[in-house]
Parts: sequence; structure tokens; C-alpha cells
Amino acid sequence: MPWQEVSTMNLRTEFVALAQREECIFSKLCNSFGISRKTGYKWLNRFDEFGAEGLSDRSRRPHSSPFQSPESVEVAIVDLRKAHPAWGGRKLKSRLEKLGHQNIPAASTITGILHRKKLINPDDSAKHKAFIRFEHPHPNDLWQMDFKGHFAFQNGRCHPLTVIDDHSRFNVLLKACTNERTDTVHEALISVFRRYGLPARMTMDNGSPWGNNAFNDLTPLTAWLIRLGIGVSHSRPYHPQTQGKDERFHRTLLAEAINRHQFDDLDHCQRQFDRFRAIYNMERPHESLGMKTPIDRYQTSQRLYPETLPNIEYGPDDYVRKVQCNGEIHFKGKEFRVSKALKGYPVALRPTNIDGKYFVYFCHQKLSEIELSDPKIKKKTVTHVPEHL
Repeated sequence: MPWQEVSTMNLRTEFVALAQREECIFSKLCNSFGISRKTGYKWLNRFDEFGAEGLSDRSRRPHSSPFQSPESVEVAIVDLRKAHPAWGGRKLKSRLEKLGHQNIPAASTITGILHRKKLINPDDSAKHKAFIRFEHPHPNDLWQMDFKGHFAFQNGRCHPLTVIDDHSRFNVLLKACTNERTDTVHEALISVFRRYGLPARMTMDNGSPWGNNAFNDLTPLTAWLIRLGIGVSHSRPYHPQTQGKDERFHRTLLAEAINRHQFDDLDHCQRQFDRFRAIYNMERPHESLGMKTPIDRYQTSQRLYPETLPNIEYGPDDYVRKVQCNGEIHFKGKEFRVSKALKGYPVALRPTNIDGKYFVYFCHQKLSEIELSDPKIKKKTVTHVPEHL
């Protein structure tokens, strides 16, 4: 698809940043952004010649530059803080240095300036605490997905759908939605998969539309993800830290894009999200990344989104059974529950090294295990074994 008018500069900047990565396959990247190779090279050449200003439709120089002399450093700090009220001393220092400004003082000095200018609320600063989190070694190893708590606009409510890459903290999706239904998430994910490719795995909580709090069951959405070859896992109930990076992103989203704003409609929400997302991915220094930005560590996936779902195939030693209307399968004269979301699909029962014990698979994903030797089994509900982090 062509450049989206509402965020053209953001998309061009993101495109150029990704195109400069050594791992970039240029033709694939152009295709994922919906532009020709000629257009892609045009924006690369303009960026090389004019920098970020060259990506604008109108060539223009800044009206003024308050960063030219050391005397204006404090003004620069205050202006950047006012533009990003949630940024602290370390982020401000890193961003100003990345913009090319000289003689920027230490982060502690910047914090002192902010206190003196009454730009820091002591109660707010006390809330920020560092967390130690596990990090996957490569981009697209794991994406975390969740809905941010909904909020009101003039004539309705916005449900922000977010997806974060675990390794880079790159926000691959920030969508203003009117609901949290399966078709809404499905449509949003298709757009993301076409642009960035497929992750190896996705994790989410146990609620609708991607989980069932009662049984940790599959849903049509997670069944579709598995069909695409994506591993699916769920956070442990009442343990939101499993989704820690997305939860932290939600805090930043709330502080920098939602609080203190009034929204007219859903389009207004999305425009604000687009502006925030560009800053978050390409400008805002991230302390967990050594003050780099997420796009410095992100690269698109080499696994392309298939417009047609692949066939379901199993090995020659697997026992294949079709899931019936109530989500059950019949095997060796016994009945086992698998998942209603898999009605009509084939699943595989894979023998283990224990006689009478089988693993149940849907495509590549292990769903559960059954034991024929259990004397109580006649019509047994199988407890699912989720693949936690």
C-alpha cells in the first residue's frame, strides 16, 4: 500500500532507518512498505544529501536553532523536556547528543535544572523503579501483545492494541480500536505481518480474544497464529510481569500520549498514537537499550506473511484425528477434549517413550498430553500445558 498521509514523515523515517541495516533486503523492505525500489532509493538519496529534512515534501530549514551556543543549553533542555514531559535527565541528555548538540551536561545536572525550573513532580519521580527483565537475543524471537486499558473520547471509547518486540522494544503495532474482538485484532495483525514479517512466537495474557481464563484454551485467533507457524504462549494468571515489556510500554503510552489529552474521535486517537509511536521507536532513548532507540536494534523478519495459509501436515508416525464439533477427538476407543476452536481441523497424537502416553499437536504446537492407561479416562477433559516464557 502507498504511504499513509497521516504519518508520511514517520513512515519515511522508519523506512530509511531499516534500509540502512546490514541485514536489510531492500526489495523486500520496499514491498513491505508498499513502495517501488525507485521510490525507496529516492528517499535514501534525499536522506543522505539533506538528512531528516530531505524526507519532507517541502524542503525547508528550521526557523531558528536555539542550540548553537553553550549559553543556550539550558533552554534546549527545557524545550525538549516540555516537548516530552515524561523524559528524565538521561533520556534528555542522550537525545540532545544524538541531535548533534555540544556541551550537554551530565544527566544529574539536567535533573537539577528540571527541578529548578519546576518541571519535575517529586511524587511522579518517586514512582519510577528499575526492573530486571529477561531479553530474547534476536529481533522477532518474541512479540508481546495486549490491549491497553480503554479510555473515553468524545462519543465512545478507545481500546489501544499494542505489540512490542521483546529484544528491541520496537513497537510494531499501536492501533486505536473501538473494541477487543477477534476480527479487529486479526485485521490489525495482518497489516503488521505484511510490513514486518512473522515473529517466531507471540505471548499474550489469558483473556479474550486470544485466551480463555477458565481453561487456557485455544481461540480462533490463536489457532490462526499457529497455522501461520507462530508459537503461542500465555502469561501466567495474575503474573503481569510475564508481559513486562508491553506493560512498561503501556505506562509510557499513558504518560506521553494519553494523559492530559482530550480526544474528539478514534481518528484523533490514532493520529496521536502515530506521533507517539514515531518518537518512541526512533527518538526516545531507552535505558534498557543503553540509551539507544528501539529502531537501532530492530530489523524486519525474514519470515514473510503467506497470503494463503499453508496446508496442515504431520509426520508418518503420527496418529491424525479430526476435531469434532464439541472440540473432542476419538482415539483408541476413548474420547478426549482438545479445543472447540479447532473444530474440523486435524490434530496429531505423537507417541512418547512411555507406553500409552501421547502428546497432542496442532501443526507445530504442542497442546496437551494424554495417557490411555489412566483407568478413569472415558470422556476426559485434557489439561492444556501452555508454553510459558
